[in-house]
Amino acid sequence: MANFNTHLFVASAASAGAALIATNVHLITNADIPWLVFLGIVGGLLPDIDASNSRPVRLLFNVLALMGVAAALHTLKDSYAPYLLLLIATGTYLFIRYVMLNLFNSLTVHRGVFHSLLAALFFGLLMTCISYRLLHWDILHAWLNGVFIAFGFIVHLLLDELYSTNLSNLRMKKSFGTALKLFSYNNIAASALMTLCTIMLYSIAPSPMPLVTVWKGAQWNHYLALAMF
Repeated sequence: MANFNTHLFVASAASAGAALIATNVHLITNADIPWLVFLGIVGGLLPDIDASNSRPVRLLFNVLALMGVAAALHTLKDSYAPYLLLLIATGTYLFIRYVMLNLFNSLTVHRGVFHSLLAALFFGLLMTCISYRLLHWDILHAWLNGVFIAFGFIVHLLLDELYSTNLSNLRMKKSFGTALKLFSYNNIAASALMTLCTIMLYSIAPSPMPLVTVWKGAQWNHYLALAMF
Protein backbone atom coordinates (compact mmCIF):
# COMPACT_ATOMS: atom_id res chain seq x y z
CA MET A 1 0.00 0.00 0.00
CA ALA A 2 1.31 3.45 -0.91
CA ASN A 3 2.09 5.72 2.04
CA PHE A 4 0.77 9.23 2.73
CA ASN A 5 3.62 11.07 1.02
CA THR A 6 3.33 8.94 -2.12
CA HIS A 7 -0.41 9.53 -2.34
CA LEU A 8 0.14 13.25 -1.79
CA PHE A 9 2.78 13.49 -4.52
CA VAL A 10 0.91 11.40 -7.10
CA ALA A 11 -2.42 13.14 -6.44
CA SER A 12 -0.70 16.53 -6.84
CA ALA A 13 1.00 15.54 -10.10
CA ALA A 14 -2.08 13.86 -11.58
CA SER A 15 -4.39 16.74 -10.64
CA ALA A 16 -1.98 19.33 -12.02
CA GLY A 17 -1.70 17.34 -15.26
CA ALA A 18 -5.48 17.01 -15.55
CA ALA A 19 -5.97 20.71 -14.87
CA LEU A 20 -3.40 21.68 -17.50
CA ILE A 21 -5.04 19.44 -20.09
CA ALA A 22 -8.45 20.90 -19.20
CA THR A 23 -6.99 24.38 -19.68
CA ASN A 24 -5.42 23.54 -23.02
CA VAL A 25 -8.74 22.30 -24.42
CA HIS A 26 -10.49 25.38 -22.98
CA LEU A 27 -12.57 23.35 -20.54
CA ILE A 28 -11.40 25.59 -17.66
CA THR A 29 -9.42 28.81 -17.34
CA ASN A 30 -6.01 29.41 -15.78
CA ALA A 31 -7.71 30.96 -12.77
CA ASP A 32 -9.44 27.63 -12.02
CA ILE A 33 -6.23 25.61 -11.88
CA PRO A 34 -5.03 26.15 -8.25
CA TRP A 35 -8.43 25.42 -6.71
CA LEU A 36 -9.12 22.34 -8.83
CA VAL A 37 -5.63 20.95 -8.20
CA PHE A 38 -6.25 21.44 -4.47
CA LEU A 39 -9.52 19.50 -4.74
CA GLY A 40 -7.75 16.74 -6.67
CA ILE A 41 -5.23 16.46 -3.83
CA VAL A 42 -8.04 16.32 -1.26
CA GLY A 43 -9.72 13.59 -3.27
CA GLY A 44 -6.41 11.75 -3.49
CA LEU A 45 -6.21 11.57 0.29
CA LEU A 46 -9.88 10.90 1.08
CA PRO A 47 -9.95 7.08 0.72
CA ASP A 48 -7.64 6.67 3.71
CA ILE A 49 -10.12 8.26 6.12
CA ASP A 50 -11.08 4.68 6.97
CA ALA A 51 -7.57 3.96 8.28
CA SER A 52 -7.54 4.39 12.05
CA ASN A 53 -5.39 7.33 13.20
CA SER A 54 -4.13 8.02 9.67
CA ARG A 55 -3.14 11.57 8.73
CA PRO A 56 -6.13 12.08 6.40
CA VAL A 57 -8.69 11.07 9.03
CA ARG A 58 -7.04 13.21 11.74
CA LEU A 59 -6.90 16.15 9.36
CA LEU A 60 -10.53 15.64 8.33
CA PHE A 61 -11.81 15.59 11.89
CA ASN A 62 -9.66 18.58 12.84
CA VAL A 63 -11.30 20.52 10.01
CA LEU A 64 -14.76 19.25 10.96
CA ALA A 65 -14.15 20.19 14.59
CA LEU A 66 -13.09 23.72 13.64
CA MET A 67 -16.11 24.04 11.36
CA GLY A 68 -18.33 22.86 14.21
CA VAL A 69 -16.83 25.47 16.53
CA ALA A 70 -17.36 28.20 13.93
CA ALA A 71 -20.97 27.12 13.38
CA ALA A 72 -21.67 27.01 17.13
CA LEU A 73 -20.18 30.45 17.73
CA HIS A 74 -22.04 31.95 14.77
CA THR A 75 -25.37 30.47 15.91
CA LEU A 76 -25.08 31.17 19.64
CA LYS A 77 -23.03 34.39 19.75
CA ASP A 78 -26.04 36.52 20.75
CA SER A 79 -27.52 34.03 23.21
CA TYR A 80 -24.76 33.32 25.74
CA ALA A 81 -22.13 35.16 27.71
CA PRO A 82 -18.52 34.98 26.41
CA TYR A 83 -17.36 32.47 29.03
CA LEU A 84 -20.26 30.13 28.19
CA LEU A 85 -19.48 30.48 24.49
CA LEU A 86 -15.90 29.48 25.26
CA LEU A 87 -17.11 26.38 27.09
CA ILE A 88 -19.50 25.50 24.26
CA ALA A 89 -16.77 25.98 21.65
CA THR A 90 -14.34 23.83 23.63
CA GLY A 91 -16.93 21.10 24.16
CA THR A 92 -17.89 21.13 20.49
CA TYR A 93 -14.28 20.78 19.39
CA LEU A 94 -13.51 17.95 21.83
CA PHE A 95 -16.72 16.08 20.96
CA ILE A 96 -16.11 16.14 17.21
CA ARG A 97 -12.34 15.70 17.33
CA TYR A 98 -12.26 12.81 19.78
CA VAL A 99 -15.70 11.28 20.46
CA MET A 100 -16.92 11.32 16.84
CA LEU A 101 -13.48 10.32 15.54
CA ASN A 102 -13.35 7.29 17.84
CA LEU A 103 -16.90 6.34 16.85
CA PHE A 104 -15.99 6.66 13.16
CA ASN A 105 -12.90 4.50 13.63
CA SER A 106 -14.94 1.83 15.41
CA LEU A 107 -17.50 1.65 12.58
CA THR A 108 -15.13 1.62 9.60
CA VAL A 109 -12.68 -0.92 8.24
CA HIS A 110 -9.66 0.00 6.15
CA ARG A 111 -10.15 -0.74 2.45
CA GLY A 112 -13.84 -1.21 3.07
CA VAL A 113 -16.59 0.81 1.42
CA PHE A 114 -14.44 3.97 1.25
CA HIS A 115 -12.02 2.18 -1.09
CA SER A 116 -14.44 1.80 -3.99
CA LEU A 117 -15.68 3.50 -7.13
CA LEU A 118 -19.02 3.93 -5.36
CA ALA A 119 -17.28 6.07 -2.73
CA ALA A 120 -15.58 8.12 -5.47
CA LEU A 121 -19.00 8.84 -7.00
CA PHE A 122 -20.45 9.61 -3.54
CA PHE A 123 -17.76 12.15 -2.63
CA GLY A 124 -17.83 13.70 -6.10
CA LEU A 125 -21.58 14.27 -5.85
CA LEU A 126 -21.24 15.44 -2.25
CA MET A 127 -18.73 18.11 -3.31
CA THR A 128 -20.96 19.14 -6.20
CA CYS A 129 -23.98 19.54 -3.92
CA ILE A 130 -22.00 21.43 -1.26
CA SER A 131 -20.55 23.75 -3.91
CA TYR A 132 -23.92 24.48 -5.49
CA ARG A 133 -26.37 24.35 -2.57
CA LEU A 134 -24.28 25.76 0.28
CA LEU A 135 -21.42 27.72 -1.30
CA HIS A 136 -23.54 29.02 -4.22
CA TRP A 137 -21.05 28.23 -6.98
CA ASP A 138 -22.43 28.25 -10.53
CA ILE A 139 -23.50 24.87 -11.91
CA LEU A 140 -20.48 24.33 -14.16
CA HIS A 141 -17.90 25.00 -11.48
CA ALA A 142 -19.87 23.03 -8.89
CA TRP A 143 -19.62 19.98 -11.16
CA LEU A 144 -15.95 20.63 -11.89
CA ASN A 145 -15.31 20.65 -8.13
CA GLY A 146 -17.00 17.27 -7.83
CA VAL A 147 -15.18 15.85 -10.85
CA PHE A 148 -11.75 16.74 -9.47
CA ILE A 149 -12.59 15.28 -6.06
CA ALA A 150 -13.66 12.04 -7.75
CA PHE A 151 -10.63 12.12 -10.06
CA GLY A 152 -8.17 12.38 -7.16
CA PHE A 153 -10.10 9.66 -5.33
CA ILE A 154 -9.77 7.24 -8.26
CA VAL A 155 -6.06 8.07 -8.64
CA HIS A 156 -5.63 6.95 -5.01
CA LEU A 157 -7.44 3.66 -5.68
CA LEU A 158 -5.36 2.99 -8.80
CA LEU A 159 -2.14 3.68 -6.90
CA ASP A 160 -3.14 1.29 -4.13
CA GLU A 161 -3.81 -1.43 -6.69
CA LEU A 162 -0.45 -0.76 -8.34
CA TYR A 163 1.25 -1.23 -4.98
CA SER A 164 -0.65 -4.50 -4.59
CA THR A 165 1.27 -5.93 -7.55
CA ASN A 166 4.75 -7.33 -7.11
CA LEU A 167 6.21 -6.31 -10.46
CA SER A 168 9.56 -7.99 -9.84
CA ASN A 169 7.97 -11.44 -9.36
CA LEU A 170 4.93 -10.72 -11.53
CA ARG A 171 2.48 -11.80 -8.86
CA MET A 172 -0.40 -10.29 -6.97
CA LYS A 173 -0.28 -9.54 -3.27
CA LYS A 174 -3.13 -10.50 -0.94
CA SER A 175 -4.32 -6.88 -0.94
CA PHE A 176 -4.90 -6.88 -4.71
CA GLY A 177 -8.51 -6.08 -5.56
CA THR A 178 -9.35 -4.50 -2.20
CA ALA A 179 -8.93 -0.88 -3.36
CA LEU A 180 -10.28 -0.48 -6.90
CA LYS A 181 -13.65 -2.21 -6.59
CA LEU A 182 -17.22 -1.20 -7.41
CA PHE A 183 -18.36 -1.39 -3.78
CA SER A 184 -17.54 -3.24 -0.56
CA TYR A 185 -18.34 -6.89 -1.18
CA ASN A 186 -17.68 -7.76 2.46
CA ASN A 187 -20.07 -5.17 3.90
CA ILE A 188 -23.22 -5.12 1.80
CA ALA A 189 -25.10 -3.06 4.40
CA ALA A 190 -22.53 -0.25 4.23
CA SER A 191 -22.51 -0.40 0.44
CA ALA A 192 -26.31 -0.28 0.32
CA LEU A 193 -26.35 2.74 2.64
CA MET A 194 -23.74 4.56 0.55
CA THR A 195 -25.66 3.71 -2.62
CA LEU A 196 -28.81 5.20 -1.11
CA CYS A 197 -26.93 8.35 -0.05
CA THR A 198 -25.38 8.63 -3.53
CA ILE A 199 -28.81 8.42 -5.19
CA MET A 200 -30.14 11.08 -2.81
CA LEU A 201 -27.19 13.36 -3.59
CA TYR A 202 -27.74 12.94 -7.33
CA SER A 203 -31.40 13.82 -6.88
CA ILE A 204 -30.53 17.19 -5.32
CA ALA A 205 -27.51 17.92 -7.52
CA PRO A 206 -27.91 20.49 -10.30
CA SER A 207 -28.27 19.35 -13.88
CA PRO A 208 -24.93 18.20 -15.32
CA MET A 209 -25.85 19.59 -18.76
CA PRO A 210 -23.66 22.74 -18.46
CA LEU A 211 -20.65 20.49 -17.86
CA VAL A 212 -21.68 18.17 -20.70
CA THR A 213 -22.07 21.13 -23.04
CA VAL A 214 -18.66 22.56 -22.18
CA TRP A 215 -17.09 19.08 -22.42
CA LYS A 216 -18.52 18.56 -25.91
CA GLY A 217 -17.33 22.00 -26.95
CA ALA A 218 -13.78 21.47 -25.68
CA GLN A 219 -11.10 21.40 -28.36
CA TRP A 220 -10.13 17.75 -27.86
CA ASN A 221 -9.17 17.06 -31.48
CA HIS A 222 -6.94 20.12 -31.61
CA TYR A 223 -5.23 19.13 -28.33
CA LEU A 224 -4.68 15.54 -29.44
CA ALA A 225 -3.18 16.74 -32.70
CA LEU A 226 -0.74 18.96 -30.81
CA ALA A 227 0.10 16.18 -28.34
CA MET A 228 0.98 13.78 -31.18
CA PHE A 229 3.56 16.23 -32.46
